Amino acid sequence: MNAVNHITPLRKFKWLLKREYWENRGGFLWAPLIAGGVSLLLSLMAIVGGLWAANRAARNGDLHINGVNVNGLDLQMLTSQMTPEDMGKWADGMNFTLLLSGGWPFIVLGFVVFFYCLGALYDDRRDRSVLFWKSMPLSDTQTVLSKLTSALLVAPLLATLLAIATMLCFMLIISIVVLAHGGNPVTLIWGPGNPLSMAAGFISRIPVYALWALPTAGWLLLCSSWAKSKPFLWAVMLPVFAGIIVSWFGMMKLFGLNAGWFWGHVVGRLLLGTAPGIDLAYSARDVSGHKLQTMVSGFSPEVLFASLATPELWIGAAVGVVFIVLAIWLRQRRDEI
Repeated sequence: MNAVNHITPLRKFKWLLKREYWENRGGFLWAPLIAGGVSLLLSLMAIVGGLWAANRAARNGDLHINGVNVNGLDLQMLTSQMTPEDMGKWADGMNFTLLLSGGWPFIVLGFVVFFYCLGALYDDRRDRSVLFWKSMPLSDTQTVLSKLTSALLVAPLLATLLAIATMLCFMLIISIVVLAHGGNPVTLIWGPGNPLSMAAGFISRIPVYALWALPTAGWLLLCSSWAKSKPFLWAVMLPVFAGIIVSWFGMMKLFGLNAGWFWGHVVGRLLLGTAPGIDLAYSARDVSGHKLQTMVSGFSPEVLFASLATPELWIGAAVGVVFIVLAIWLRQRRDEI
């Protein structure tokens, strides 16, 4: 008993995080891993199809570069026809392609975090395992915060690492293709592309994601700790019905705003915050001169800092903290459904 009492809160929290990972490894690890593998498979199929079509066009004399008929698919010869302006466009396209190649684990992440938060506190009450965990020397605050940390930091970190690995594997695949067709992968792939910058951008957006997702995660955890049944319906329908009522009666006109503001800043922040990149929809207007010409710009320092300076982020984060406090309070008083 004394040994248990001497376990530090930090060590307890560490074990709680391990517990969440062990119990949800399918969503945290395998789902984004499979998504990355599927994206690579589809990319490989698209590359094979594209090469087959290009080679067929070259054999039939239908492949032209700058008005010149090309008889074979020789990338070295093709790139020699490209102007510096063309190479600049190629670099932008290469970076955008890298972003898309690593995007599938992030798409899965949005769904995983949403449904994980929705069932994190409800499932314990449904199977009555909450009684076992309450018998352990663990506080409800530690339990709820471990679930919040797992959702907003652990899961995004794993998805980010898998996205980077997927992106690098994609670069290796197209490098082999380029090399097999007379091209130089360093000149055509690794030079124009900027995988290190993209990887740094992925990692740097983890705290941004956590802050923007906090109100959604807090709302879902609150519903998970409160609902006696069907937490999904309560979590989704309450904001949606509120939006319908506000729109129907034109309540936002009392504040000089339209119903779209309520849907975007209340309903959207409660339900869509777990989607990676949702912050760009709110911070885009604050990035003067940038215009977000490609999704790649969303990983630039300017957009990152603009997102952190957006009032919606901090207001939503404060609301999320209130939701978490309420979820802890309910957790302390509700043991079963």
